[in-house]
Amino acid sequence: MFSHIVLGTNDLSRSIAFYDQVMPTLGYGRHDTGDTYAGYGIATDMGSGQNCLWINLPLDGKAATTGNGTNVALLAVNRQAVDAFHKAAVMHGGKDEGAPGLRTEVHPHFYAAYCRDPDGHKLVVVCHEALSDADT
Repeated sequence: MFSHIVLGTNDLSRSIAFYDQVMPTLGYGRHDTGDTYAGYGIATDMGSGQNCLWINLPLDGKAATTGNGTNVALLAVNRQAVDAFHKAAVMHGGKDEGAPGLRTEVHPHFYAAYCRDPDGHKLVVVCHEALSDADT
């Protein structure tokens, strides 16, 4: 359904420092950088612009702002990746908005953590998979 996500930043260097630490916990890296932007994903997707997260200085030159009631949910392959992302986020300038754990009110296997990036964008990292016998 989605092609890509763009988050505005007021301090590109600070945002790069944050996302360089958290995105590898989900298996993604920074594969494109310019004077006003940085792109994260899998290297083979970067040329297409699909399946990517971009951070950039706003094109209109005005301050980047966050949306009230808006969040970006990033998919994790397992619960350990959720834990690792949240830990890295808090250690590298993010703000805790909800520790890793099950949110059964969403669905029985919704394991998620919530944080804000240095610009205040709310990020959710989530694993939808049930625990397997090997995980217990």
